[in-house]
Amino acid sequence: MVRRTDRLGAAVLAGLLLASAMVGCAAKGESPQDVAAPVAVTDGPTDAPSDEVSEEPSPSVSAVESMGAAPSRSATPKPTKKPTRAPKPRAVPKPPTETEVPPAPPKPAPSSCKPTYKGTKATRAEVKAALTDAADRTYWPVSAPDIKIPLTLLKATAWQESGWQSNIYACDGGVGLLQVMPATASWMNQRFEKSYKIDAYQDNAYLGATYLAWATKYIGDMYFESDFRLDPALCTSALNSCLLNAVIAAYNFGHGAVAQEGKPLAIPNPSYVRNVRALMNECVCLAY
Repeated sequence: MVRRTDRLGAAVLAGLLLASAMVGCAAKGESPQDVAAPVAVTDGPTDAPSDEVSEEPSPSVSAVESMGAAPSRSATPKPTKKPTRAPKPRAVPKPPTETEVPPAPPKPAPSSCKPTYKGTKATRAEVKAALTDAADRTYWPVSAPDIKIPLTLLKATAWQESGWQSNIYACDGGVGLLQVMPATASWMNQRFEKSYKIDAYQDNAYLGATYLAWATKYIGDMYFESDFRLDPALCTSALNSCLLNAVIAAYNFGHGAVAQEGKPLAIPNPSYVRNVRALMNECVCLAY
């Protein structure tokens, strides 16, 4: 969580192909403990405001297919009812209402480092139940009770981050399903007066959802007139057109790379955002 990384690069593909060759992969829930998990190498923190944004590496293969989701087909999607129009993002944001912010992302891990595993991996059913419960919670019961984290967003983000592997520890410090950083977990527990444990898969789901909810409030107040809807139908072809894309980007790169005082909304990691958005529709994990 909240560090710059392209999680669907060549390292991920290699790990998934290796897992498939050993009869089972993350998508099937049969990945052996000694096989590299679908977590790629980080390429640098960006939570602190900066005028320079490094080019984001592009996936070498289809991001959706490399994570085990069904490949795109020519079938026409079912029409969806358009929601009430959301406000366009402000060119000049309002000052943030949240003056205390999470810690900056860590430095990237060496490319040669492989993730490790600790403890017992939760089953698909257990992960599904944890993510469903996290999506059902209200994270701002007083000031913004209408903020809800869509279950499809949580499922897709967990798949993107860890392949639903609850016991994975990345080289940069990310832990579990949502690859929560220990410093971020401590900050979230303090901010919301909780005591979630980063290495318990249920709590890890809550922590990941808590950050998504915090980013929704932070960015929504600054750019979207406190309209906190995370609805894909509100998005246009421009990546910076909707709150959903901004929140996904912030989960990966940190809020400071997306929302800066006095600057327009930025999406510095378009590949990651497109990957998660695609997984929200096509991930095999949606059927678990």
